[in-house]
Amino acid sequence: MFLLWVSTVFTVLSAPPVDLVLGATNVRAEVADDPSARAYGLMGRTALNKDMGMLFVYPNQAKRSFWMKNTPVALSIAFISASGQIVHIAKMVPLDEAPVPSIHPTMYALEMSLGWFEAHGVSVGQTVAGLPGASSR
Repeated sequence: MFLLWVSTVFTVLSAPPVDLVLGATNVRAEVADDPSARAYGLMGRTALNKDMGMLFVYPNQAKRSFWMKNTPVALSIAFISASGQIVHIAKMVPLDEAPVPSIHPTMYALEMSLGWFEAHGVSVGQTVAGLPGASSR
């Protein structure tokens, strides 16, 4: 079990961080792979470190939806298929509770600072390397 303390927010993550490769850039991602960690996500965070994000891992591939409840930092999200292909990228507005849909079935979602994917030349159709297996929960 991994504990993370950030800006007075206490989060329990059940999986260790992973190193991902997107294009020519390495990313370190915290992993949310159980219902509680996925529900809490990046709530309460006011910033993310450079080239760091959160990877949401699900037990199966399905259409997903995210929101920004209690999340004051602006984010971009990449929805990723079971094969590791990015199928949709969207912007997420701080504190907005409107759903942000994956459009296509996905098994992973990667949240990064707003504009990160565009700034690093990462786009729909590219593959993400280093993804863990499906969540058991």
